[in-house]
Amino acid sequence: MSVDSNRPPPQSGAGARQTVPEFATRDPNSPAFWDERFESGFMPWDQAGVPSAFTAFAARHAGESVLIPGCGSAWEALVLAQEGRQVRAIDFSPNAVATAREQLGAHAAVVEQADFFSYEPPFTPAWIYERAFLCALPKARWGDYAQRMATLLPAGALLAGFYFLGATPKGPPFGIERPELEALLLPHFELIEDEAVADSVPVFAGRERWMTWRRRGAAVA
Repeated sequence: MSVDSNRPPPQSGAGARQTVPEFATRDPNSPAFWDERFESGFMPWDQAGVPSAFTAFAARHAGESVLIPGCGSAWEALVLAQEGRQVRAIDFSPNAVATAREQLGAHAAVVEQADFFSYEPPFTPAWIYERAFLCALPKARWGDYAQRMATLLPAGALLAGFYFLGATPKGPPFGIERPELEALLLPHFELIEDEAVADSVPVFAGRERWMTWRRRGAAVA
């Protein structure tokens, strides 16, 4: 799918001020919900760049294969693809995929339209990058998220990225209380990194943590 050249420029990024448009679709379980927002350029979750915590983590795990679910504009996928890594970035929104493919240019083939909960990547990822994916899912899908992450990652592989903590009255973003996040992930993973985030976009500011979870079952070096 090509990107509509008449689409308004994306109102995203750390300093963007946005007026919420009128949207017809209110169900974030539907691709149409996200299509509307990409079509209008209303993407307050989009950093329009690569966060510093991601850059540091990727440098510590050079060359490893990566899966990015709910990739949106896929800024990080572009960096990884330019490094020559195995990477797949997926989204179930056709407009998100079109936006990402336009941005990735020669590397557009790493972006696929797919449903994370049934997707089978063409390689076994060394890590899965979490960036505003869990908080895009209604609470009813959180158990499915944890189970699918555990299924896709072999013992010793990593689930790493940004988690939006603290309950929210409505969403997305859907914040999660820390004990609830731990209840979801600790049966399958152990938490090995937990750091504050200094460069959040406004919608996440003060409530994000960079966390790295290791799939249980591997021998520890």
